[in-house]
Amino acid sequence: MKNTKLNIINKKGHKLQAYLELPANQKPNYYVIFAHCFTCSSTLGAVKNISRSLTQHGFGVLRFDFTGLGRSEGEFSESHFSANVDDLISVNDYMTEHYDAPCLLVGHSLGGAAAIVAASKLNNIKAVATIGAPSSVSHVKHLFSHGIENIKTAGDIEVNIGGRPFKINQEFVSDFDKTNLPEITKNLRKPILILHSPIDTIVGVNNAQELYLSAHHPKSFISLDDADHLLSNSKDSIYAGNLIGTWSEHYFPKQENKMLETNGEQLVGHLNLIENNFTTNIQSKNHTLIADEPASVGGDNFGPSPYEYLNAALIACTAMTLKMYAERKKWDLQEVFVYVTHSRKHSDDLGIETEKPTYLDHISKKLKFVGNLDEKQQKRLAEIASKCPVHKTLASEVIFDTSIIEH
Repeated sequence: MKNTKLNIINKKGHKLQAYLELPANQKPNYYVIFAHCFTCSSTLGAVKNISRSLTQHGFGVLRFDFTGLGRSEGEFSESHFSANVDDLISVNDYMTEHYDAPCLLVGHSLGGAAAIVAASKLNNIKAVATIGAPSSVSHVKHLFSHGIENIKTAGDIEVNIGGRPFKINQEFVSDFDKTNLPEITKNLRKPILILHSPIDTIVGVNNAQELYLSAHHPKSFISLDDADHLLSNSKDSIYAGNLIGTWSEHYFPKQENKMLETNGEQLVGHLNLIENNFTTNIQSKNHTLIADEPASVGGDNFGPSPYEYLNAALIACTAMTLKMYAERKKWDLQEVFVYVTHSRKHSDDLGIETEKPTYLDHISKKLKFVGNLDEKQQKRLAEIASKCPVHKTLASEVIFDTSIIEH
């Protein structure tokens, strides 16, 4: 999936690096901002997996690096909790100005706590989802407690967090004690989804319990069984992303695609030459498709190419026709695989005599059957595969009628 790299200026003038990921059709129904965990970045595998899962539910997802982390500007000592909340608000304002106002905040670990606080300050945010979030912002202080005493005498000190060195100061430490997260959660009054692993050793599951008890309905809790705090196993982060996407559909109903009208025809396609290279949106009465060309020929590869769609139509029709025939004959056809490739081949290579040598369209169709079928049955199915409606259309002369519709 292609993502768009953005640079967003926060309140202190620091440049925050961000990535915007969109659904396959590039037309999000809603926007969500993802806040990563303490000392992490937006390129963490779990962050990317959750973001991509949410795009499959129609969201445009903006994931970014907090001040002093990842590829964002600033010092880590400036990345205290209040600054994280301010960064979220800056990102929200940027999205509202340049795209559309986000409606959902998703936060991982301390990012989840920041998402709750930011949501309490932003009217356009209608719901929040947290993953492994602490119920107390000061919870993270234990990660650098070994150096807190030295701050009073040394000022800026270097501490080791998760095997990496970070510089912190007194402002950084004291800021974590300023926020009463349970009270803010109690007054939030917005739908909240709390995901947490019962075996989380970094932020215990009792934190989820406290957040849940503090929140008002509508509120939901989902256990991320067997997952660690960072959702290191990709199956856990993909699972979490899909859960958030499914949960959110209750509060953000899927919008009907009103972009294209078929005007009584079976399909309509639309290519905006100003905004896109080859990305073409295709709409039937009930379904949306997207076609594109690969990057090698100047496309963005957001969808199958036109010839891949042609092959897909032949594959689908062949498989369905074989299913109906086998069921009518009561044959034990359990699965069918259809492999199709379109190419241009020279008539001489194909052994076909023409008035003059030329290149011809060539379609290779290969079949694989699963089931208790004898050789005669398989041979007959191969014959039937050539009788599906799309196959016969491609093999016959087609009459086209092209007209212009006035504006």
